[in-house]
Amino acid sequence: MQRVLTANQMREAEVAAQDKHGMPSGLLMENAGRALAEAARSVAGPGGRFTVLCGPGNNGGDGLVAARFLLEGGGRVVVALVGDSEKLTPEAKRNLQALEGFGESPRAFEALPEAGPGDVVVDALFGTGLKRAPEGIFADAIGTVARWRRAGAKVVAADVPSGLQSDTAEPFSPCVEADVTVAFGFVKPAHELEPGASLCGDVRRVDIGLGGESTRAVSGAELFRVEEKDAREALPKRRADSHKGTYGHVLVVAGSPGKTGAAAMVALSALRSGAGLVTVATRPEALPWVMAHSPEIMGVPLPGEGPLGKGDLEALKAALEGKDALVMGPGIPRGPETGALIGDLLASVEVPAVLDADALNAVAEDLKVLRDAKGPVLLTPHPGEMARLWGRTTKDVQAHRVGVALNLATSLNCTVVLKGSRTLIAEAGGRVFINPTGNAGMATGGTGDVLSGVCGALLAQGIPLPKAAWTAVYAHGLAGDLMAQQRGMMGLIATDLLIGLGHVWTRWER
Repeated sequence: MQRVLTANQMREAEVAAQDKHGMPSGLLMENAGRALAEAARSVAGPGGRFTVLCGPGNNGGDGLVAARFLLEGGGRVVVALVGDSEKLTPEAKRNLQALEGFGESPRAFEALPEAGPGDVVVDALFGTGLKRAPEGIFADAIGTVARWRRAGAKVVAADVPSGLQSDTAEPFSPCVEADVTVAFGFVKPAHELEPGASLCGDVRRVDIGLGGESTRAVSGAELFRVEEKDAREALPKRRADSHKGTYGHVLVVAGSPGKTGAAAMVALSALRSGAGLVTVATRPEALPWVMAHSPEIMGVPLPGEGPLGKGDLEALKAALEGKDALVMGPGIPRGPETGALIGDLLASVEVPAVLDADALNAVAEDLKVLRDAKGPVLLTPHPGEMARLWGRTTKDVQAHRVGVALNLATSLNCTVVLKGSRTLIAEAGGRVFINPTGNAGMATGGTGDVLSGVCGALLAQGIPLPKAAWTAVYAHGLAGDLMAQQRGMMGLIATDLLIGLGHVWTRWER
């Protein structure tokens, strides 16, 4: 796992590195500036000029160090101090003096030469502490950076592009769009979450001397970026003497007339993700259509008709006997009693349960029904479903994804998968995992049903939450990425992911 730090946590880590581990603040800045210079050189064209824009804070100091290293390497460098030079931090002032010792004095921002193809603009205006939209000369500078980038210059940002909020990944206006962002010490939420991730370009994390020990002192939620190695190693090894009972039996409560495909995709993805057995429970009129999708799907009819309600409790309890995981929600017929039914069912059985789609919409009417669950519960909402669960708008959810997911997980003592670009997995204990896989081609009906099946299969195989959740999300996104490489994003459909999952498991088994 790669640790992700908020702006405040980064400051705490720096203080810990200095006070507890003897790392001088000047050396941290020196290391950051050196890495920034190396990144700038890597994208410069032959004979290109380096234009370094420095603000008055420590980010500006990083830029001054980078300018000095670029000069030492023989580069053509021009530097501008934007803002009040009297507000330079002590370390930035020291590095300004060192730069002037190389014969380069900062120029007025308005007097800088134009930048174009082959040139590199180093954005060191603002760091992680920006709290409001850039104004005045800072806004003018960001607008100029945008013009130079349109003209063909490359932009390299120090830590985060100026104008981007480090903790929320939301941009102020204006905001720099970078080709490369050099993340100092640890990646930040802005590097991992959208829309910030797209504005950062190629994120290059560099060690500046903080060390892993420094993160032990930080407070607040723990954020991590899931790596492929983490997901691969979470899968159980398949023993030579195993049988279908070894890998669990998933009960899928899904589907209704006109929505039988949802149930079939959940079942098929569970089978394609290693579950030994999968049974679908649905209304009698829907069951033949579900089972017709594959001979491997077993079925049990839920007697009665219409929306699921309390009258289905005993039938569902009977269907869960001998099962190792429950997936409930996609395509179910929902009515006024469905939420209470789900609560009663979860309070009476101990198997891990995945709630998706209309199961989420049903419990959103009264979240208290989830608090008496005997077994572990995984909720997998998309932003619209999360808005209903949280009682806010979808826009609010998207603007506070980490906080919303964590709040729901901790308040309900469950694991929450908030789907979307850079899907989040939040656990009740206060950790949030950011998934880097997936693509816009997966924005199509049914991909969430496939994810629910993968989650159910991994839970049935004994992988505990939240590990099963972030492993499933990573594999699901990677399956989409691999299939997009073959078929393009435009034509990707949910059932393509069933093929993609096979590619993922093959890749990981190797």
